[in-house]
Amino acid sequence: MRARLRSLASLELLNIPLQAFIWFGLLGLPANPANLAGFAAFALLLLEGAAYWTAKRRQIDTGAADLPWTPLFAFALRANPVVLAAAVLFTGWSAVADPGAGSFPGLGFALFAALEHVNYFHVQLMYDNPADLRRLSRHGLVRSHLSRDLSRRRS
Repeated sequence: MRARLRSLASLELLNIPLQAFIWFGLLGLPANPANLAGFAAFALLLLEGAAYWTAKRRQIDTGAADLPWTPLFAFALRANPVVLAAAVLFTGWSAVADPGAGSFPGLGFALFAALEHVNYFHVQLMYDNPADLRRLSRHGLVRSHLSRDLSRRRS
């Protein structure tokens, strides 16, 4: 379990420079305001994901009842929708005003970031191992791990 949590946190962090290199370096995506705004929203959610898996690992390591950094995650739960709405609106407006490579990828990044917010803070959308897939087939969509941790804190 500890190794999986470390791996999840590391992969979330690794994905930020890796995706930047692939999209902006290898594929030559224009680094304009729309694409950068969408990518920034995407990177923010990956950072929050890495922070959660790191905090979860620390909670397990120490045997703590509460998740470390809960106030920060509670703040992100409230702040993310505002940030993500601004990113989606800006990149969406950019895609309408100037469709193409200068806007569509940014909109895609922003929409993916919104899905990641749902995945982390509300309902688990990512199913990448046999245990998760079995739970999905038996119970359908379930609350995310972070959502459950935050509700335990509020209870």
